[in-house]
Amino acid sequence: MEERTHQSVQFIMNWERIRPNNYYTEPVEYIYALTLFDTKEYDKLYENQNNFNHSCWLDFDAKHRMGFELKEDFYDINTNKEVICLWFFKERSDRKLSHVSIAGKKLGYHPNAFLITTSKDIEFIPGKSRYIRNPFLQLDMTLKTYSEIVNQFQK
Repeated sequence: MEERTHQSVQFIMNWERIRPNNYYTEPVEYIYALTLFDTKEYDKLYENQNNFNHSCWLDFDAKHRMGFELKEDFYDINTNKEVICLWFFKERSDRKLSHVSIAGKKLGYHPNAFLITTSKDIEFIPGKSRYIRNPFLQLDMTLKTYSEIVNQFQK
């Protein structure tokens, strides 16, 4: 897949939509949210996930000015990043109840869900049988941006 990277550019996503109930500290600090991104815009990106030259992806890239890479499966997560920022692109035909585990805590693998953490202890737990692919977008988030987001929820 084609990778989009913008060095030293502060990007703007829908981070203002993160609510206190999306922020967790146990077993590790993370953000998990199902509704950060408009469903209609997500659907356009989902439908064109194999064409990064489509206008919806070009608009997304221009609007948010952030690096991102579409990954086909959770085994492809780049854990060398300071912040792991994942946007799930679960296949519509995948009806299996799969999970993502972060330090042993099971979270649902749902379409249009975000998982953001500095923890590297992430694994995919497939449903009863493994689906063909379990795509997600890995976004480039700086530690500074992550800290700004979580600091508003820390007491």
